[in-house]
Amino acid sequence: MLAVQEAFVDPLPEKRVKNRAQTEAAIFHAARDLLAEEGFQGFGINAIARRAGCDKQLIYRYYGGLDGLLDAIGADLGDWVKERIPEDTGGMFVLTYGDLMERLSLLYMDALRSDPLICKIIAWEVSKDTPQVRRLAEARSRALAKWLDRMRGSLSAPKGMDAPTANGILFAAIQHLVISSVVTGEFAGLPLRSDKDWDKVVASIRRLVRGIYG
Repeated sequence: MLAVQEAFVDPLPEKRVKNRAQTEAAIFHAARDLLAEEGFQGFGINAIARRAGCDKQLIYRYYGGLDGLLDAIGADLGDWVKERIPEDTGGMFVLTYGDLMERLSLLYMDALRSDPLICKIIAWEVSKDTPQVRRLAEARSRALAKWLDRMRGSLSAPKGMDAPTANGILFAAIQHLVISSVVTGEFAGLPLRSDKDWDKVVASIRRLVRGIYG
């Protein structure tokens, strides 16, 4: 009799956990897609619940509401570069700080070009000052900064070099080029449409990084 009872009792927690994980994922992807398509104008609890096919109360239960969802989206957007390169490089291709920054700069550019939502968020950061945009920007910046710090490990910039400022300028330039390519297809007369155009950008980024860090 006990074995029969256990047969009915054991699967239930697993089913609940599975359903919760699926629901959380559905809510997250619904929120991310809605934000990418409609911006903050259509970003609300009811709209997200409809798209996810769930009760809106589950959004509050699993994420604490819109702010929690924005934090989750921001953290996820800070991780897209991380997904493209293992944190444990084993010293195979990152030997110097210059190697690291060249690699990260190009990965960052590729990640931006492949993600329409991150491009929109960066554009919002420089054009809109709202609590929602700030929350997304701060979460993304924290996640990216933590990843960069882990990747850096024991590597250090050349003595006398203000690496945070130099890297900030480099990454800001990359961001602006990618956003300009989406909006106008060029920047200051520099075409940013074809693969050949971007090959030139890649070559210039490599030269800039090496000029800074050797």
